[in-house]
Amino acid sequence: MSTPSRKVVITALGDVSNLSIVKTTISDPSKDHVQKYLIPVPEGTDLQQATALIADWSTAYGLAINTAKVSSGQKVFVHGVSGAVGYATMILCQRQGAQVYGTCSEKNLAAIDKLGAIPFTYTNKDWMQTMRSLGGADVVFDPLGFESWDESYAILSPSGYLLGYGGNLATLTGQAERSVLWPTIKLLAKNLYFCGKKTTFFYITRDSKSFRSDLMKMFEMQRKGEITVPIKVVFDMEDIKTAHESWSKASGLGSFLVKTTGPWAGDPLFRLAPNRAGTWN
Repeated sequence: MSTPSRKVVITALGDVSNLSIVKTTISDPSKDHVQKYLIPVPEGTDLQQATALIADWSTAYGLAINTAKVSSGQKVFVHGVSGAVGYATMILCQRQGAQVYGTCSEKNLAAIDKLGAIPFTYTNKDWMQTMRSLGGADVVFDPLGFESWDESYAILSPSGYLLGYGGNLATLTGQAERSVLWPTIKLLAKNLYFCGKKTTFFYITRDSKSFRSDLMKMFEMQRKGEITVPIKVVFDMEDIKTAHESWSKASGLGSFLVKTTGPWAGDPLFRLAPNRAGTWN
């Protein structure tokens, strides 16, 4: 006989119609592709925080721990450090013993400073001179793309590592959307310089080799109180337009969550969070 348990089912990141959180499962799903993405949520885990861990913090973990392998004493620079992924990256890098610098909106400078990182406003470019004067950053995490990747590359230390993982510059500048294809090719081509610096474009999917194990580790870290996932605001599904419009404008730190409609509406277990590209976390 199967034992009832709480489950999170992730069947397709990026499509809300294929993403659901199931409170109680009596028997295993009949479809193999659903069973493959069935992930248990440990008892004692805060369920809203668990929802944000699925994509925001899994992305950060993949960036900081698995790919950059941030270590004690390194200088790390995080663009968008007050955002959901940027905040998570900052916390994980600090846990590794790194000194974190980063850009954020002016309204969030004090909050980031209070957390022990050194923040700058992106637009005045003071961060570039500061990082160069410090010998450059050992690691830069940049979700903005385009011209920002060139600037991030310019502040690397002689052996620094630039990790691009988005093309969100238009959100910051108000410019028209552009394809990130050629800027990504240019980013990767910088590895041909053979100068000691290196670059990569990072992405994560539910099929990533360590996705499940990393998520389980973070569930446990949250349950034990080793990390706290800030939730900026919870929207009703009827306010989804407002959620998207305020994604880059709202003050404060943390993830946006959206309460879905349906027979489970009102149950705090069922929370989905949108990001700028329409992906559901």
